[in-house]
Amino acid sequence: MSLAYAVLWGLLATVAMTAVLRASQGFGWSRLSLPLLVGTFFTGQRDRAVVWGYLLYVIGGWLFAFLYFLLFDSIGIHTWWFGAFAGLVHGLFLLVCALPLLPFVHPRMASEYHGVTAERQLEPPGFMAVNYGYGTPLTTLAAQALYGTVLGAFAQLSGWVIKVT
Repeated sequence: MSLAYAVLWGLLATVAMTAVLRASQGFGWSRLSLPLLVGTFFTGQRDRAVVWGYLLYVIGGWLFAFLYFLLFDSIGIHTWWFGAFAGLVHGLFLLVCALPLLPFVHPRMASEYHGVTAERQLEPPGFMAVNYGYGTPLTTLAAQALYGTVLGAFAQLSGWVIKVT
């Protein structure tokens, strides 16, 4: 299978995941915007942060797609259900480990210990990102599971095997 197909399916999986996350915001289930969080690492101007955030978010989605394909190949399971499982594990890691640590490295995010300042105006996510809404854990896990499902389905349909020589 060609690299172009992997890039295409990585983009499709990222678009599907982003659509679920945006829909959860639109329905009021969550206020979490990962592209905004990513973009505000680089600029304090929120309108530009969203644009940069989406660009970097798509690139990150492609990079994670290759990690998923490596995982599928190393374990030897190339199915949609294993992709969904990998997405759930990825989502749990994001919610339990990565997001709660974000205030300690993000230049524009307040922390649970230090409140909002002129520079640090973003609210900290808290454990499982519940500061962004009680529906955030469920919608984030659903989006990550969909991401993995799309990549796993591609790997299953294409019979993808990574050849490393």
